[in-house]
Amino acid sequence: MPTHSAYRTTPWTREQAAALHRRDGVVTPVIYPPERKLDPELHIWDTWLVRDRNGEIADIGGYRAIVALTAPSGLLPGKRHDVATLRYFYSADGREWETGGRVFPETEPLGQRQWAGSTVRLEGESLVVYYTAAGDETHDELTYSQRIAAATGGRIHADDDGVHIEGPFTHETILRPDGERYETEQQSRGMIYTFRDPWYWEDDGEVYLLIEGNTPVPEGSDRCDGDPAQQEFNGNVGIAHSPTGDPTDFELMDPLVDAVCVNQELERPHLVTRDGRYYLFISSHKHTFAPGLDGFDALYGFVSDDLFGPYEPLNGDGLVVTNPENAPFQSYSWLAFGHDEEILVTSFFNYFDYDRPSLDDVGFLPEEEQFRRFGGTLAPTVRLRVDGTETEIVGELNHGHIPLPDEPLPERFDERIARLADEQARDRSY
Repeated sequence: MPTHSAYRTTPWTREQAAALHRRDGVVTPVIYPPERKLDPELHIWDTWLVRDRNGEIADIGGYRAIVALTAPSGLLPGKRHDVATLRYFYSADGREWETGGRVFPETEPLGQRQWAGSTVRLEGESLVVYYTAAGDETHDELTYSQRIAAATGGRIHADDDGVHIEGPFTHETILRPDGERYETEQQSRGMIYTFRDPWYWEDDGEVYLLIEGNTPVPEGSDRCDGDPAQQEFNGNVGIAHSPTGDPTDFELMDPLVDAVCVNQELERPHLVTRDGRYYLFISSHKHTFAPGLDGFDALYGFVSDDLFGPYEPLNGDGLVVTNPENAPFQSYSWLAFGHDEEILVTSFFNYFDYDRPSLDDVGFLPEEEQFRRFGGTLAPTVRLRVDGTETEIVGELNHGHIPLPDEPLPERFDERIARLADEQARDRSY
């Protein structure tokens, strides 16, 4: 066990979250559809980079690769989570992406469908894929149970035809909620419970997984001043440790951060280190904030001098990147990673040309409008300047642009807006 047994879970408090508001430095420009989707045959959403075990983006024979949740593009967008399948994509220049195929082409993964996780290249070409096994595969009807799974035995490599992920993989459940630090589905009192989104992290020779979970709050608890409506909002950022260093052998530890009384879902937790500090990022929704709090679909972040905290919300309230008020759901599921002196943030292009107050209203639109307004591809990459506990958006790159390690970023404030302006200028010249 690492020498952090005495740490205390950091709360994200209602007082901190009550300060949330859109302001300069956290709001992105309006997104417009790209000239071409990454793959027109697929809905593509929650996306992550294939990394080496030191956290760096893996160089796979001159390529880099991403893994994403996918579904056929002919499926109504709101149904995509019910059939989510992991596929991978690769690029030599970080701009143009090719579809590689299913991550598990030869073996059946666990669960009725697979939700987000992380993918790590170990020694040589060896690959481990962590994912959320969603639903009980022994049931005919769709269920929403969640457990952390790992797939080992596969490899990733490149040749003249591109990047290939090959099995066979061995799939196993490696973590379930314990009911004490992490709520089980049976204990859940309100919104859908969470135990998902495993994120691999090595630190000072120790191996960890970050997890999205919920903190059990028994009926009659005095948390949230005893308000049962607020107690239903009990998200946390969990962590598990491998006592042996085996990437499939983990033990649950106390959460790093909890948001009891504040928010139900602290999705896709992940870390970036800068100047000796740990920057912990999560995504969350407007509708998962507790009664009396007004948040946004946004990337939120916290910073600490130690992996185990205490953590301080970035920018005072935790808000790092959000959508503009007239396009509040245009992107989601942000992923931060370091590049030179900046932190870059990818996401997927969600519902655009849509400014209703809730995504629940999408279902009232005609089906053709639901298809038209769903992006289903990579969103523009956001550029962040980070200074201690403060962050600021300083520009955007094009849809799906993930720069190569030694690639200098454009001097112009916004590569994407500059490109659109150039196109409009050319149109006016005809």
